[in-house]
Parts: sequence; C-alpha cells; structure tokens
Amino acid sequence: MKYPVIVLLCGFLSISISDVSGKEYSVSSPDGQATVKLGCSDSDLDYELSWNGQTLIEKSPLSILTRPRYKVLSVETKMIDECWKPVWGAFSQIRDHANELVLKLEISGVEVELKCRVYNDGIGFRFSAPSQPDLRDKRFELSVDYRAKCEFSAYWGEAGSRSPSGPIRSNAMGRSRAKMVALPFVMHLDSGQWVALLESDLYSAELFKTGRFLIKPNTSTIQSVARFTPRNDGFITPWKVVLFGNQAGDLLTNVVALNLAAPCKMQDASWIQPGKGLWDWRIHGYDNGSFEYGIDTRSYLRQIDFCVAHEIEYLTIDDYWFTSAKDGQLEVSPDVDIEAVIRYANDHGVRVMLYYDEHKGKFGDDRIFDHYAHLGAVGIKYGFRGNNVPFTRQAIRAAADAKLMVFFHDGPVPMVGVERTMPNMISREYGHGQQDARRVFTPKTFLKTAMINGLVGPLDLSNGNFGIESINAGERMKGPKEKNSYVTTVVSEVARCLIINSALVTLPDAPEEYDKKADLFDFLEQMPVTWDDTKVPNCQMGEFLTVARRSGDVWFVGSVNSESHAREISIQLDFLTEGISYEAKLYRDTEETDGITNPESYEVVTRTVESGQSLSINMALGGGHAMILTPIP
Repeated sequence: MKYPVIVLLCGFLSISISDVSGKEYSVSSPDGQATVKLGCSDSDLDYELSWNGQTLIEKSPLSILTRPRYKVLSVETKMIDECWKPVWGAFSQIRDHANELVLKLEISGVEVELKCRVYNDGIGFRFSAPSQPDLRDKRFELSVDYRAKCEFSAYWGEAGSRSPSGPIRSNAMGRSRAKMVALPFVMHLDSGQWVALLESDLYSAELFKTGRFLIKPNTSTIQSVARFTPRNDGFITPWKVVLFGNQAGDLLTNVVALNLAAPCKMQDASWIQPGKGLWDWRIHGYDNGSFEYGIDTRSYLRQIDFCVAHEIEYLTIDDYWFTSAKDGQLEVSPDVDIEAVIRYANDHGVRVMLYYDEHKGKFGDDRIFDHYAHLGAVGIKYGFRGNNVPFTRQAIRAAADAKLMVFFHDGPVPMVGVERTMPNMISREYGHGQQDARRVFTPKTFLKTAMINGLVGPLDLSNGNFGIESINAGERMKGPKEKNSYVTTVVSEVARCLIINSALVTLPDAPEEYDKKADLFDFLEQMPVTWDDTKVPNCQMGEFLTVARRSGDVWFVGSVNSESHAREISIQLDFLTEGISYEAKLYRDTEETDGITNPESYEVVTRTVESGQSLSINMALGGGHAMILTPIP
C-alpha cells in the first residue's frame, strides 16, 4: 500500500532577477525563532545561523565549485507544511514544517540551485544542478564550514567497536594538526545549546560517499568537504544538516533529518514488519544441563519453539550456517538443514533472518538476495562491507526487489534518513555492538552511543542479556574475553532494548535465561518496536537517560544509569493524558542490586499514577529502570 502524505498548507514566491550578487537573504523558521542569513558576493557564498536571539553558527563559507564566481539568477521562498506516515519508527506521523529559500545561481558558468530549509529545530542545505553540457569539465567540491559562535565541548560517533569520542574541548580539538572525525558531530556550546551536525538523503545523492568532518588545525572550525565528478545529466548533493536544542535529549526526538530524506520509494511496503528477534550467535555453547546449543538444526528448532511460545517474531541465524560460497552456490554446514529450519519457522509463524558475508567466498551480490528469498528467509544480515556507500545503495535496492529486509553490521554506512526512503533497511551496527569482538561496552559507552550514534537512525547494539553472571564467569563460547568485565543489571538490559530505536530488536541470550526471569521478560514480550510517539524526559550525556514511547494509549518507559554511582532521578509524568489514572508496572533494581557485584537482582511492583505526578526512581550502579503505564478503565 502507499503511505499517504497529508498536505496542510504550502506557499510560494518567486522573484526573477538578472543579478543581485552582493546581497544578503534571510529565511526564518515557522515559529520565527531560528534564522539563516545567506550572503552572496561575486566570489563568496556564506551562511549564519541564529536561534532564540543567539548566534549558534557565525558567518561560515559554503561552496560547490573551486574558485567560484557567483551570479544570482533568482530567489524563491516557499513554506512547507505537510504530514507523512513512516512505515515504522519512533512516531506514527511526522509533521514536515519549514520555510525554504532557493537561490538559483550561475557559478562559474554552471547553473546551480541552493536550497536552504529552516525548521524550528534544525536547518538543511542542498545543492543541485540540472542537466547541462560540460559539467565534467569543472572542479566540483562540496564544502561547508561550521564556525560555532562560542567555545564548546565536542562529541562524535565511531562506527567500529569503540566508544564515541568526547567530551573534548573545542580549543583542544585541532591542536597542531587537522583531524578527521565521523558523523554525527555534537557540540554542547558554552552558551548552553546543543548542536548536532549530520547529513541526510545520502541514498539519493548517487555521486557521494559518507561525509566526514575535518577539524581544521589550530582552530575550532569544523568543515565538511567532498570532491566529486558529476555526469552531464546533473546532480544533487546530500543535505547538510544542523540540529539544535536546549537539551541533549531534544536531539534524539528531532525529525529534521527524516523530513529532509526522500519520501518512500516503495509502492508497497506492507511486507516490512518490525519486530523482536532471538539471535543465535551468543547462545553457542550454552549448556542448560541437558541441551547444549550449537550451529545445528536442533538448536534452531529449539529457538523457534521459544519464539512461538513468547510471540517473538524473528530468529536471526548468524555466521557458519554455511561453510563456503562461490558463483551462486552455498555449501551449507552438514549439521544444518536450512530449508527444514525455515520451513518449520514459517509453519509456526516465525520469520527467519539469514546472515551473509564474503569471508567464505563470493556468492554474487547480484544473486544473493533472490537466493535468500527463494530459501524462504525474510531478511538478510550483511556483514563486513564497511563504509561502502555504492554497495549499500545497491544492496538496499536489491533486497527490496526481492522483498527482503536488510541490516548491516561491522562498521556500516550511517546513511541518515534512508529508513524513510527505503524502509526495508531496518537497522545497522553503527557503533559498538554489545560483546562485539568479545568485548563489552560500559554503561557510559552505551549512553553516549544512544545519544550520539543514535542520531543517525536505527541501531543494532545487541542488548538484552539476562544471564549476566554466567556471561561474566566465562560460561559462554562467545562471551567476553575478560571475565567479570560486563557491568550492567538485568533491568538495565530491558531498558536498553526500549531506548535504542530499531525495526528489529535483537535478543541475544539463551531461551532458558529468559524463562528464569519470566516476570521481567514480560516487559520485552509486551513491548512493541514501532511507536506512535516518543519523549525524552531525562538525560545527561554519558550519565543517565530516560526514554518514553507510546503505542496506542500505553506508555513504555526505560531509564539507564552509568557506572559512576547509584542514582535517584525523577520522571515527570506530564506526557500522560490528564484526567486518567494509569497502572504503572515497575521493573526495577533492588536495594541490593549492583552492576558489578549483584547484577541479576530485580523486582516487579505495581502502583497507580496520574499525569502531573513526579515518580522517583532509584537505579543501581550500572543499573536501570523500566515501566509500563496502562490506562485504568
């Protein structure tokens, strides 16, 4: 089915002029609080961003050609106000409300259009050029500087098994030499605001690879630079995006990058079904006393039975189910009857995601998706292709053609906004997945990853372990190399599954561990993975975070604490509907819980709450808190 776009209002003004170079053009957000000033002279193009009466980005250059000469051909303004419905995600409906300024330019003999779109909480820039002769003869370089008005503390994402970087003071970032960093780049300005630098709609910008940011030496200036060679049929660039808010949590619910991404290109997306999935990879070698899990048919059937019993929609079968690949042929492990496994799963209403990478040979990217669909899989988990943008575009399209969902591991492309355009791209391991490379991340790393890397869109961090003590004792084949290095609590693991946005919530532990704590697993059984609304009631970078998500009239709330110390925080229940009482089912750490010495202690209690109340919650060191708020009839 097609997902409707509901148009509310749109205004348009066009002024055609021969040359108004040397002028300044201004466009403000719908609420009038954010303003971008664009300046254009014969040889320079720049912008300035202010918000709530304060300059966030002072005058900074942007360009598309080296050694440009500018001539303004026309100026157009446009007001955008429409709503659209995501196939899945943190919101069931998103309002796209912005004012747009379009400069039609002649730059060194090339006709180019610059769009500047200003929202209440962010802005975007994009260049485009129509088909015209001799585009290849020019030296194109998309360059945008970001010069913060004041000093700031900086953070940025990391794609591999590393913690996000920061905080690093701006006056120390580029000391003595230039430094390349990954997106997103987040600034906590000394004036109090939070600013994030991203890009959006890289999927549509066929000539471009993933943007990175350059910290210029001996300055606090951030620059994004991309050289490219266009075709004569024209080009578009990715949107260069700046988000802003008063709190770090404001960035997590910011939808500007999604609004700037191209609308869904699928005529029918009804086959894309978000859900929770059991994952076999961390279960290998788990022995319950009478059964040991391995890479074999009987283990997969046992996991499918658990999924059926607990209404878990997916099973992800990871590496080594096949032993080699070559020219359209897969050699399946002798212990695995993959066709029987998938047939059994499908007969019982469980859908199978299959892993693939090229370490054991190349099947062929032009054939692998159709082959997996023929086997009866509904999705592919693709590993070890890294930051390869052309491949990622092709893989998403080929998967969609085969009606397969796809998610990428091992340092994938942070293609921001693609889940709107191609919603079969359901997740990515852009960050350190829990226990990846047999290393565990700290609670602080989880919090920073959620608040920084999470800005690029859905993540797969493999949270949700319940047998923490056995993992720390080294009783898992693929557990951490260093014993007792895993700091968390079972309640924190539950909350992490809610906090991270993904169309596939991966559950990495053995079925027996979930059955041991059935009253706690109840939260994950009830939890949807696609939502009507999302709020962030509490946050402090790297220290604690609370996320509240609504499905229908029921709210699910999760909080996570760092390993700094046990903590008490207050959650304002203002997001609840006034005049209605709610049953609050609380899943919480106990007084004895500790993320290092006693991680599996928890309790489940209920109480009655109402909108406007404040709920005090206690979290252990490395701990968490979760609750389900259900209206009382």
